Amino acid sequence: MRIFKGLPLFMVFALLGLFACDKNDPEPPVDPGSNAAVNQWIYDIMEQVYYWLEEMRNPIAETSDPEDYFEALLNRPTDRFSVIYPDYQELLNSLNGINLEAGYEFILFRESQNSDNVIAEITYVKKNSPAATAGLLRGDIIQTINGVQMTIDNYREVLEDISSTHTINYLRFNEETQVFEDQGDLELNTVQLAENPNFLDTIYTINNQKIGYVIYHFFAPGPGNGSTVYDNEMDGIFAKFKAEGINHLIVDFRYNGGGFVSSAVNLASLIAPSVTQNDIFSKTKYNSFLSQFDDFQNVQTPFKTKSENLGNILDGNRVYILTSSRTASASELIINGLRPYMDVFLIGDVTTGKNVGSIPFDDEDNPQNTYGILPIVTQSFNSLDESDYTNGFTPAISAREITERLRPLGDVNELLLRTAIAEITGEAPSGRFQKLDRQDIGSTLDIKIRSGRMIETMK
Repeated sequence: MRIFKGLPLFMVFALLGLFACDKNDPEPPVDPGSNAAVNQWIYDIMEQVYYWLEEMRNPIAETSDPEDYFEALLNRPTDRFSVIYPDYQELLNSLNGINLEAGYEFILFRESQNSDNVIAEITYVKKNSPAATAGLLRGDIIQTINGVQMTIDNYREVLEDISSTHTINYLRFNEETQVFEDQGDLELNTVQLAENPNFLDTIYTINNQKIGYVIYHFFAPGPGNGSTVYDNEMDGIFAKFKAEGINHLIVDFRYNGGGFVSSAVNLASLIAPSVTQNDIFSKTKYNSFLSQFDDFQNVQTPFKTKSENLGNILDGNRVYILTSSRTASASELIINGLRPYMDVFLIGDVTTGKNVGSIPFDDEDNPQNTYGILPIVTQSFNSLDESDYTNGFTPAISAREITERLRPLGDVNELLLRTAIAEITGEAPSGRFQKLDRQDIGSTLDIKIRSGRMIETMK
């Protein structure tokens, strides 16, 4: 049984030598379409690679539902992140930003403190999506979905409708009248959308300070099949920043819940001053079993040598990173990995707190087993062996975007961006901004497969 798809080649060789089957002692055949076949596969993987091996729980009956079987093995509540999916290909697609959707994300709030009604404010609209074609904008307020008013009790069920063609009723803020106006009903189709994580980049010149700003929504090298299109685009963004001679850099991770470590290394290699492949970005620790073997000891990931690296052009050797409670995993890996090399100045909310990574596995030998699993396999450290951020990184300046009406991303009056600009220029913004008292109770980003993931290696 080949259970090591997704592991680096040196790991495959090491492990295959250890677990060669005794052909004189064959196991009784198991129906490949049965729960028992799936659960045996799950256990074979977990007993070798699961990071909390000593704390792994005893398995339940092999005939159990695979999702229940997998869950029963996990070291909860310490392990907040290991997951199983019924469709491995859907798992891979989502990790690369490919989903069946209309192309918009939103945050959910109570309509008021005295109401159980829930409303949604659109946080961003994806390029080349049905939502973009329909003209939806960040800050639009969704009142109903398919005619149903969301409440505290039903909003999770109502949100299931947005994965297929659906109708929303929504409001839009009128800047002239300063009120929200009813836009009526809008029908939205869903498509298999490949979202580009490179959402926005621009350069501002304010008070003789040249500021590069980039919004990056998740870590993926490309839309699959070995593509590096997204990484290459990011290289081009930094080549432009370097050519324009920016003095300051703002990286916006507020909606970035993680993704592939390879893309995190690529981005960090553009930011850290004059690093090369001789400098260590991160270190990786495996479980007690794998750590017995040389190939799993002292595992280090170097930076890349990149001509687009900004070098020493940033004032004070500082990078500004915008965060939220949904900033997780590979985003936090970058924060931690850059800290030994420069001043990492956080603005926003406390991050998720995920210093552990996963590898996706599927059962290549059993086509009837469509499941994919993402168990926690590693813990990550920076070059100074620091990894203590399970409670998240606390920003130097606290700012939560839900405390204001959402302005367009890239607008210098948008809360997080203007807070960073004020810190850079030393001048407070001159406008007046209404504060809102509302509680974030969820987001469409929370149900994304990639949310909170740090994918170490995938074949």
